[in-house]
Amino acid sequence: MTRPPAPPRDLGAWLLTAGLLLLAVASFASLDLQLAALFQPDALRSLSEFLAGFAPPDHSPAFLGQLAVGALETLAMSALGTGLAAVAGLFLALPAAGRFGAVLRPLARLLLNVLRSIPELVWAALLLVAAGLGPMAGTLALACHTSGVLGRLFADAFENLDPAPEQALRIHGAGRLAAFCYAPLPQALPQMLSYTLYRWENNIRAAAVLGVVGAGGLGQMLKYHLSLFQMPAAASVILAMLVLVAAVDGLSVLLRRWLTR
Repeated sequence: MTRPPAPPRDLGAWLLTAGLLLLAVASFASLDLQLAALFQPDALRSLSEFLAGFAPPDHSPAFLGQLAVGALETLAMSALGTGLAAVAGLFLALPAAGRFGAVLRPLARLLLNVLRSIPELVWAALLLVAAGLGPMAGTLALACHTSGVLGRLFADAFENLDPAPEQALRIHGAGRLAAFCYAPLPQALPQMLSYTLYRWENNIRAAAVLGVVGAGGLGQMLKYHLSLFQMPAAASVILAMLVLVAAVDGLSVLLRRWLTR
């Protein structure tokens, strides 16, 4: 019984792996990472004193009411920003998938690259100048960045579909719009909804952070109380963020399971 031949070794993969390892080693060597300073007695004492200032969290009824309003504002920012991004991403995904000709495809993909390459914090800083402080700037910042992410994912989903169902409808006389609504769109819809729910999870966390630059919600409350060294109130805001993120994560998992049944 002859042994099967050994699989061929890809020299490019070995070179890429060696290059990544070399880059990691060079990064540790070039950065002045004083990891030992983190475990010095003075550092540990300062850290313990800082963390002790957060206890106990502020649980007064008046402050809990403010937390509820901030949490609802953060939730609304993430939901509205994700919804706007899903609509904009769908419209940008169609030309990016080549459905309007080869000329618009690279232009649409370039626009998607620009939208998702700019982080949410940078979008918020830019939009704060136009929209002012508050949740509107944060919502638009989430929508701009997420439009680029979802548009690219939607375009790839459309390009990976089997074209046979749509071609069959076109051969039997269906128009372009009708064929798209009855073949590619239903095929890609479960995957698109899964992508949208996943981005909603991420946008909950991003919305909580965007408030740090004045975009409303729990993040703005956190910045306010930390700047005044009101640590118990800041601890309550952090706990509210954790509860909100956990709740949305659990809801998203349930929805994705329901969609994929």
